[in-house]
Amino acid sequence: MHKSSRLLRLFFLLSPTGAFMQILLPEKVKKIISVLEGTGFEAYAVGGCVRDSLLGRTPQDWDITTNARALQVKNLFRRTIDTGIAHGTVTVMDREDAFEVTTYRIDGIYEDMRHPSSVTFTSSLEEDLKRRDFTINAMAYNDRDGLVDLFGGQKDLENRLIRCVGDPYERFSEDALRMLRAVRFSAQLSFEIEERTAQAVKALSGNLRKISAERIFAELTKILVSRHPEYLRKAWELGETAVFLPEFDVCMNTPQVNKHHCYNVGDHILKTMESIESDRILRLTMLLHDIAKPVMKTTDRNGIDHFKGHPEKGAEMAEAILKRLKCDNDTMRKVCLLIRQHDEWTEAREVPVRKLLSSLGEEMFFRLIKVQVADVLGQSMHRRKEKFERIYSVKAMGEMMLARGDCISLKELAVTGEDVMKAGCEKGPKVGTVLQAALNAVLENPKNNTREYLLEFIKGEINRQ
Repeated sequence: MHKSSRLLRLFFLLSPTGAFMQILLPEKVKKIISVLEGTGFEAYAVGGCVRDSLLGRTPQDWDITTNARALQVKNLFRRTIDTGIAHGTVTVMDREDAFEVTTYRIDGIYEDMRHPSSVTFTSSLEEDLKRRDFTINAMAYNDRDGLVDLFGGQKDLENRLIRCVGDPYERFSEDALRMLRAVRFSAQLSFEIEERTAQAVKALSGNLRKISAERIFAELTKILVSRHPEYLRKAWELGETAVFLPEFDVCMNTPQVNKHHCYNVGDHILKTMESIESDRILRLTMLLHDIAKPVMKTTDRNGIDHFKGHPEKGAEMAEAILKRLKCDNDTMRKVCLLIRQHDEWTEAREVPVRKLLSSLGEEMFFRLIKVQVADVLGQSMHRRKEKFERIYSVKAMGEMMLARGDCISLKELAVTGEDVMKAGCEKGPKVGTVLQAALNAVLENPKNNTREYLLEFIKGEINRQ
């Protein structure tokens, strides 16, 4: 056994009964560790998989750390992928499953506050673990040595704390994104951020400006889809949102003196995110649905606040924000559509509901219903019952129409573009205009969706144009 292994065995954890703690490793992980150990190397499962196992969760990924060098790992396994040879990482493939195997390393100076300028490989597991971000992510395990916990990760799990390994000012100066990751883990695990770690975030949060928008958006999204999206308040309190989402900070300081509201704009946003399911589109919509209220706010002579035009302006601002954060176009389009529609109060009558279904499509129609429900849950109790009755009546009517098979899109029309051209319309944009007119006639009355009726309709429409 290597000297470092003998020393680290002193740190393995005992359960309250004094029994050796055991984590149930997947057979494929045990096999990789066994192969490495069988040729004289050390190997451990490490990081998030150990953390999640101790929390009773099923890890999504199993990462392995070893004192074997990348080329030595490649020589030991039949199928590998060079995912990060320069940083000591090789992905070992076992059928369709992939496992990252990384050599113990010491990171060099972080010149860009994100990536080390160099890495030095080491034979010391302790050196490898102490370069990691938080104590709960700096534990290792194998069946021979048990749990290797050199920095109190197990205790912090028990106390539900996010704490940096070593000096938090050093950890965050190395990689500024770790500050947002602290909030993310807090939101995902329902943990508090340890006091000194939080102080360091507050002092260094401005360094997030040096992190790419893509990285920021990835972490923000993980916070939003977590069990506690409302923990975004922590990012605000620690000065992080001031860097990448200053519009939210303005919302946190914008009161809503109006009988429909009981929170300021920012707290209303947090409440609505908490009140909707963990869906990326929906949570981003709630984050940004009222983002324009501060700039659209007016106060009447009675001291009552109004926010007329904020959905349209909000969609405009949301598009600019999401572009700034490098959000993909499909997500941006859907979020902006929902924001633009979120305050529209469709009448619970067949024609308006059918037109709404047609304009949004089935998927977005039901997303809008969820957005409106969450919006009401973030408001005061004023007329809440009436608001819910209206929303759920519209939902029930939409469900009934879909079950009945009402035509709500061009592809469901009893006629096609070819029919329009055969009726005498030249190929081009006019064909689409005529088809849309036909769809509008069917939306007014579903019984109109017959070839006989629509063929006569499009002839008349072509003549009128």
